[in-house]
Amino acid sequence: MPEFTLIQQICIWIIPVLLAITLHEAAHAYVAYRCGDTTAKMFGRLSLNPIRHIDPIGTVVMPLLIGALTHFNFVFGYAKPVPINWGQLRNPRRDMILVALAGPASNFLMAFLWAGAFKIATFFHPETSMAALFLLVTARAGMIINLVLGILNLIPIPPLDGSRVVSVALPYKQAIVYSKIEPYGFFILILLLVTGVLGVILTPLINYSFDLLSFIYRL
Repeated sequence: MPEFTLIQQICIWIIPVLLAITLHEAAHAYVAYRCGDTTAKMFGRLSLNPIRHIDPIGTVVMPLLIGALTHFNFVFGYAKPVPINWGQLRNPRRDMILVALAGPASNFLMAFLWAGAFKIATFFHPETSMAALFLLVTARAGMIINLVLGILNLIPIPPLDGSRVVSVALPYKQAIVYSKIEPYGFFILILLLVTGVLGVILTPLINYSFDLLSFIYRL
């Protein structure tokens, strides 16, 4: 693929990043609402409007910074957490798991759809068509950001979605102790990222997911 300028890279990534983050949070809100919790709807978070979910640091600054540092081979970001009132859920233990997994599930679905868009782009000669090339590289970005978000959020480090599943599985006292990690979760992730441990965890899983999408679509 050709080399792109920083501005071109931003144009390529902006749509996939906004969709990945927005639909991830909207999925949490929608499943919580279906399970009886109206909190997200009350706060206007049951919406596909990105503005409702954007966090200035996590949705704008962090993806741009990480993208620039990695030459846009890797991008990560986050949105404002959706407010959930677990007490309103009809079946709290079951519904907590459903709400938590809804976000990563939306990312895996989007990665699958972006892979389809990538396949479509190959039919329109991206080597000679700028429109087809833009769709191709945007779809590739869509697959990357959604696989990263989907897999990363399954890691059981509070406040990532995987930790919510672990909390339900643990006995009450152990769950309380486990939840006390949450204020330090972001710093733990940064430490894992800086030391390269996060890459060791994510890279094989992302590569396997890419191989699976390539097999499905014959990419």
